[in-house]
Amino acid sequence: MKIVGFLKESIAELKKVVWPGKDDVISSVKVVLISTVVVAVILGLLDLLFVTGMNLVF
Repeated sequence: MKIVGFLKESIAELKKVVWPGKDDVISSVKVVLISTVVVAVILGLLDLLFVTGMNLVF
């Protein structure tokens, strides 16, 4: 009985949720993709810098 009550309460709470619209989701995806690319480029440049520095030292 507790499981049934839990499921009913969960469904009731999910009906209260305000789901994001299509435009909000698209803009969030753009932000995530752009920030991922920027961080990847920065880490790649740092890696290149460190490898070049290690090759000069050794």
